[in-house]
Amino acid sequence: MTKPPSQSVGNEPPQPAAGSRFAVAPMIDWTDRHCRFFHRQLSRRALLYTEMIVDEAILHGDVERLLGFDAAEHPLALQLGGSDPEKLARATRTALGFGYDEINLNVGCPSDRVQSGTFGACLMRDPALVGECLAAMVEAAAGVPVTVKCRLGVDEQDIEEALDALADAAVAAGVSGIWVHARKAWLQGLSPRENREIPPLDYGRVHRLKARLGAMFVGLNGGLKTLDQARDEAAGLDGVMLGRAAYQTPDVLTGVDAAFFGEPAEVFDTGALIETMIDYAARHIASGGKLNHVTRHMTGLFSGRPGARRWRQMLSEGATRAGAAPELIREAYRQVGEGPASAAA
Repeated sequence: MTKPPSQSVGNEPPQPAAGSRFAVAPMIDWTDRHCRFFHRQLSRRALLYTEMIVDEAILHGDVERLLGFDAAEHPLALQLGGSDPEKLARATRTALGFGYDEINLNVGCPSDRVQSGTFGACLMRDPALVGECLAAMVEAAAGVPVTVKCRLGVDEQDIEEALDALADAAVAAGVSGIWVHARKAWLQGLSPRENREIPPLDYGRVHRLKARLGAMFVGLNGGLKTLDQARDEAAGLDGVMLGRAAYQTPDVLTGVDAAFFGEPAEVFDTGALIETMIDYAARHIASGGKLNHVTRHMTGLFSGRPGARRWRQMLSEGATRAGAAPELIREAYRQVGEGPASAAA
């Protein structure tokens, strides 16, 4: 059976970090190692990100569980959360031993947990501290690219002044790139979900930042739903990042390598993907895991296509049952219109 076009070929992984032109955004509770392995089967070249991992967790927690990943996930970036330069430097040094291709600092998450810890989007108010954190991370990273992901500003901040101040501090610290979620974050009055939807998008502000910074890598994130839209909005920038669209309709990732990296367009081998995920799930279960740890990230694969509802139902309900086996993935695929011996949807 032919492998999906996303499988690694040769000895060298695709080039990561600031040279990448397309990334899947870090998303808490979503982009864990199982999600990333799945996404890697859909695109060989996209830069993948971990969930945000707090520096304290790395310094005092189960490091292998937090930082371990499958070699197939490369190119892979680790996103850190924190506001103490010394702790972030120590977490960065620990991460180096795992072989991440990039280390990123979160300056954009508006959740209550992040606010209580005085990091994430809160740091937009203190660009000097952001600069100190990033400088410490750059020194600790020993040549591995360090980047930052931020918002346009928070609350009543002026987005021209706030973003420029943050960017200038990042550049002075020696970062390799700046990813901008093109919305403000409102730390008072809006939930994390509302912060992803209600504050208006301003892609133009990101373009103005790029024009001002010149050669510095500037990438765009926020509200992008299709590859065509992403490519259009990112024209003149250095990179583009999809979040919810990549997770909820992961089929979009099968077009990334052709659209953004100039690789030949190919018909994606979905059957091979299914077999790869069955094998991966079997290995995960053999190591003590559960099927739904893997399949919960796959439910949107056939969104908008025949059999999609049955696919979602079987993976969502069947995978949580005691003793659920990887063959459930194959059986669910048979319910999809294009699957082998497919049943009526």
